[in-house]
Amino acid sequence: MAVSTARDAVRDDLGEVFRRDYRRVVAVAGRVLGSRDECEDVAQEVFLAFGRSAVPADEASGWLTVAAVHTALNHIRSGRRRASREESAAVSDAAVRPTISPDVADVVVTAEERSRVRAALGALPHKQAAALVLRHSGLSYAEVATALSMSPGSVGTTVRRAESALRKELTRHASSD
Repeated sequence: MAVSTARDAVRDDLGEVFRRDYRRVVAVAGRVLGSRDECEDVAQEVFLAFGRSAVPADEASGWLTVAAVHTALNHIRSGRRRASREESAAVSDAAVRPTISPDVADVVVTAEERSRVRAALGALPHKQAAALVLRHSGLSYAEVATALSMSPGSVGTTVRRAESALRKELTRHASSD
């Protein structure tokens, strides 16, 4: 007979919170990552962390949104080495299949642009990147301020600085290609 410990206990409200907020957590992670599989991995990590937390269910949506952003940004930062290996593999695959139809080329260009944006986002200071993603995920200035423990008046400035830094980072990446 197994003995249950508090560490193994499942929150009574986990199922309800999961059903209510899963799509939003995946969508927020998607704004950062793009890959459905990675977004679902982030959602799994976030809900596991929520399951171990003492966050009240009525505060879970905001907590989960912020956790999704932070976890997704961490995935970008930790995935840089993997991404460069995958990019090398894609280049060698392209050499094997030299003829690409225009539609496929458009898809590749779009995927490369998204990859550059994600890399640039990962290079931003964490708070700026989180504020940018949260704001562009539909959170109000007040919600972003609460989520990131900022004053509401500083959210706009932080988001503008993040957008400016993102543009500079993208320009830097473009000039180094």
